[in-house]
Amino acid sequence: MKNWLFAIIALFVVVLAACSSSNEEKDTANSGVGSDTITYTTSKGEEIEVPKDPKRVVVLYGFVGTLKTFGVPTVGADAWSMQNPEFDEYLKDAIEVSNEEIEKIVELEPDLILGLDTVENADKLKEIAPTVLFTYGEYSYLDQIVEVGKVINKEQEAKDWVADFEKRAVETGKEIKAKIGADATVSVIENFNKQIYVYGENWGRGTELLYQAMELEMPAKVKETALEPGYYALSSEVIADFAGDYLIVSKFEEQDNSFMDTAAFKNIPAVKDGKMIVVDANRFYFNDAYTLDYQLNVFRKAFLE
Repeated sequence: MKNWLFAIIALFVVVLAACSSSNEEKDTANSGVGSDTITYTTSKGEEIEVPKDPKRVVVLYGFVGTLKTFGVPTVGADAWSMQNPEFDEYLKDAIEVSNEEIEKIVELEPDLILGLDTVENADKLKEIAPTVLFTYGEYSYLDQIVEVGKVINKEQEAKDWVADFEKRAVETGKEIKAKIGADATVSVIENFNKQIYVYGENWGRGTELLYQAMELEMPAKVKETALEPGYYALSSEVIADFAGDYLIVSKFEEQDNSFMDTAAFKNIPAVKDGKMIVVDANRFYFNDAYTLDYQLNVFRKAFLE
């Protein structure tokens, strides 16, 4: 009888141990501890298994500077990123790719693909590697950096960076306002393919920094036309109507910038009074972590020094 009782107890202990072990394995898999992947949950609730320590990332739009800031290698990047001189050293071994060049991406053997959900061939990309595609504007420009941080397993580093950047940007904004006046307006224009654009507060080119972080004023005409859509196309003849007290010109050297040589442009008050700031469009294009830092340094020098 005793032997039978001991056998039952022993079997019960073995079953408990097995259940406990199974639960631990399940918890470990869910948390990513002890595995090579973590789970990123999209805003739509989709769970994507991504590498815990990505080493071969392909970026199809806009996130290269954030990966650079947090030390994550990029092996393939979009044309805009490849044209940014600030990324030359970081991308020296990377290959230019687009979402249409599936075979080229396959050859890079990526362990993670990042981009926007407007790309074509999304299903094919997902067959190559874990693919996370964001909707542009779904997150604020700083929240977007944190989301990318989550994907590359650098969430805390991203949150720390955002907190530090916000502090520095707000302080710089206060200093600039103290110098140029709290009501002074600033506008951002860019010429591309013979079309001039003026920008709102969330379309790169330093707009997030100027209008959101530093809270500088936008001219009424720009607010009326470009704030909601993000940008507005205009002719060279009416730039003066959209120019603020200060004019930021995002300039591509390789484009036709002859409009800047016209009498109409030179007579814009901001231009005539030396309140025009010309920046390199290739360096200013995005709103990733590295580019925001670069923009902040440029604006600090231009406005304050």
